[in-house]
Amino acid sequence: MTLSFRDWTVPLSQGHLTLREAATTLEPLGVPQHDVPFLIQLVENPKYDFPGIEVFSGATDLHTHDFIHMLLGRGLLMKDEAFVLGFTMGSTDRCGAVEEKLYTLIAKHLYPKPYRFGDEEERVFKDAVRLGYISDCRSLAEVDYAPLMDLTLAQVRQQIGLEEDLLRAYYGVEKRRYPQARESQRLFD
Repeated sequence: MTLSFRDWTVPLSQGHLTLREAATTLEPLGVPQHDVPFLIQLVENPKYDFPGIEVFSGATDLHTHDFIHMLLGRGLLMKDEAFVLGFTMGSTDRCGAVEEKLYTLIAKHLYPKPYRFGDEEERVFKDAVRLGYISDCRSLAEVDYAPLMDLTLAQVRQQIGLEEDLLRAYYGVEKRRYPQARESQRLFD
C-alpha cells in the first residue's frame, strides 16, 4: 500500500524514531519547494523577507517546516498545517495580535483553495500561536536541526525544551473539539 499525504504522520508516540528516520518517512511524499504556490512561499519562506525585515515571525524553509511537523507530532492535513504554522510563529515570542490577524486574513482569503484556512483551521492556528508563546521551547524556526538528525524525536524535543505534556493536553482538547476531523482524531496514534 502506498502512503498518501493524507495518511502521513509521525505522532508524539513515535518519539523513539530519530529525526533522520522520521524525515525518511516523508521523503516519498515531499513537495519540492518550487511546487509550493508562490504566494505561500512569499508569506512563509524567509528567503522572500526584505533585508532586515521579517514579514512573519517564524518563517522557515520547507525542510525546517517538515522537521517541525515531526517534532510536534502533526501530519500534513489542514489543521496540522494550521497548528505547525501557529506554534512556530508563537514559539518566536515575537508574534503579536496584528501579525496574527494579518496572517489569518491571508491564509483564509488569499491562499489558493487547497491551502486556504477555514474557520476551524483559523481557531487551531490561533490556539497554536498562544501555545507556542507559553511554551518554554526555543524558537522552532531558529533551531539548527542538522546536528540533531541522529537524536530521537523525544531527545530533540527535550534538548529544545518542547514540552510533550503541553502538546498532549492541547491535542486532547482538539480531539474533543473536532470529532469529525481526521487529523484531530489521530493525534494520539
